[in-house]
Amino acid sequence: MPETPTFGRFTETPYDRMTAEQKEAYHSLIETRGRLPGPTKIWVHNPKLAKAAGPLGAYFRTGYSLSEREREIAVNVICSKWHSIYPTGAHERAGKAAGLPADKVEAILSGLPTSFADAREQVVYEMATCLANSRWVARGLYDRAVAALGHEGVTDVICLMGYYSMVSMTLAFYDVPAGAEGMPR
Repeated sequence: MPETPTFGRFTETPYDRMTAEQKEAYHSLIETRGRLPGPTKIWVHNPKLAKAAGPLGAYFRTGYSLSEREREIAVNVICSKWHSIYPTGAHERAGKAAGLPADKVEAILSGLPTSFADAREQVVYEMATCLANSRWVARGLYDRAVAALGHEGVTDVICLMGYYSMVSMTLAFYDVPAGAEGMPR
């Protein structure tokens, strides 16, 4: 008989039943993240992936070129695109906590047009929307993005969206509901 799922459809392995490699990945994730949230609860069961994904996720929490508001604009665009309820709910709250107006966050999540007075936030929104909808990046948007964010900021937006695509698809596949906690660790 299959084990009872603990995190959406996923059945987590208790720490004392993990392989040595999984325990090593677990400790690596704890080192880079401080805890084992969201998709890392699943990724820990693929130790090589966990060791690669942990530092990338940590990069997007501190010391990169985007403000928290800019980050949450891009993350909300991409999480809502994948219809993954766990990260979308978490980042709806994070966007509002970062100071984004509720009506702007809700428009992003609903796929409705919105705009931002801040030039950097507006270009992050336009880039994220364009890329999430598989649209051609017009030369004007490219020029505005490079002028506002520089190449470092542009690549941070792009790679942040790629990372959160991975987060969203993992949590969508395992049908993890909003606010799920999984096993205590």
